[in-house]
Amino acid sequence: MDRKAARMGLRSSIAGRWMFNTLSVVGILLVIANVCIYYFTRQYYYGSAENYLISEANATATVLSRLYEDMAVNYSSEVRELIEGFEKKEQMEMMSINKNGEVTLSSSGFSPDESYNMPDYEAALKAEDGVGVFHGYETGENIIAVTVIIAQPSSNYNALRYVTSMTLIDSQLSAVMLAALLISAGIILLVVCSGMYFVKSICAPLMQISITAKKLAKGDFSERIAIRNKDEIGELSQVFNDMADELENSESIKNDFISSVSHELRTPLTAIKGWSETLAAGYDEETYRKGMTVITHETGRLESMVEELLDFSRIQNGRFTLQMANTDIIAELDDALLIYTDKAKKENKTIRYTEPESLCVVYGDKNRLRQVFINVIDNAIKYTDPGGSVDISVEKGSDSLSIIVSDTGIGISAADLPKVKAKFYKANSTRRGSGIGLAVADEIISMHGGTLDIASELCKGTTVTITLPLKQMNERSDPDGQ
Repeated sequence: MDRKAARMGLRSSIAGRWMFNTLSVVGILLVIANVCIYYFTRQYYYGSAENYLISEANATATVLSRLYEDMAVNYSSEVRELIEGFEKKEQMEMMSINKNGEVTLSSSGFSPDESYNMPDYEAALKAEDGVGVFHGYETGENIIAVTVIIAQPSSNYNALRYVTSMTLIDSQLSAVMLAALLISAGIILLVVCSGMYFVKSICAPLMQISITAKKLAKGDFSERIAIRNKDEIGELSQVFNDMADELENSESIKNDFISSVSHELRTPLTAIKGWSETLAAGYDEETYRKGMTVITHETGRLESMVEELLDFSRIQNGRFTLQMANTDIIAELDDALLIYTDKAKKENKTIRYTEPESLCVVYGDKNRLRQVFINVIDNAIKYTDPGGSVDISVEKGSDSLSIIVSDTGIGISAADLPKVKAKFYKANSTRRGSGIGLAVADEIISMHGGTLDIASELCKGTTVTITLPLKQMNERSDPDGQ
């Protein structure tokens, strides 16, 4: 049903409009062309026939003038012989007309009745050159008639009239127009066939895009569009396929994120619930102390996760703000290190910290910067196996400050490295974490005008470099003017 509906919709929109517009234009042009062909062809044939009759009439009138002047011949007898022996009587009819406007002789041997109408004769009498022409129907037949007034008329021979049927010419004209109509029909057929092929080459991919889009809307991200041509449609199909890949990847990351967060939430909740039940059933001082320690620790984990989620939500909604002031960046780094020093010892991991000798004051949000340090150091310890180490150093330049955190952990593959700062992405699902910590950290550093860069090699470790533009920040003062 979806495919059929998409096909019908595209036909009524793209194909239908194209056919109507194109055929309308082509049809109008062909009609104009056929009308012009008919008009000019008819003018040519009719004009040729008319000129031929006029030339014959004038030539005969000239001959009669010479005969009239020749006193040795019988003028009336010569005219009669000329008309009755007319050699071209198969092509045209020759008549003589007297002064009363009556036909006296005819090359066909038949004289018309008294009601016979001759508009060309009347026109010739009025014309300065003595030539009259008539186009029309006579006794149901299409004819051309030409009348020429004789220069030296007699009582029986005042004018000569030539009449020819246009039946043959009309047949030739009909043949020409039939050929023109057949050519026009062929042109329309060619336009329709080529147009349908062209429209199909557009509609087919668009129908496939429409069908695939509906599947994507329903959550099926497996469908892709076959790219047949490297044109605009092919480019659109490629962009659509890339979008489908991104949607599929985002859906996969989202599902992994939900699974990971669910697992991360379940672990501390299970611990809190278990120790709560244990303490409720009775306890000694050692059990109470151990249970409260676990509950406090797991509650802190929950709080940290919730804060990460809230921060990410604020970033997405554009409500993430910073409380900017002059800040001792080294002090915030020391606070973050203090949190993880004991943790690293308990897990048999070494933290080596090279503290700078000079004071480093930047303009920023100290809580958010500490949050970034905590996230980066936590990741370094998390992904470092027991016996490994984490090296932290600070490099101060003329206008920037770099905090470098290097570990000897499991590292990140080349395929995963470009994605580790993307939301919900986790390069290693076997380690705890929601997958949004680095995304939040990167956004915080960007809002401070700095950069967070990650370099890593699988099984050899990871180096995170946080760079803040000291010069830009130090040129600003805090709200207290310090």
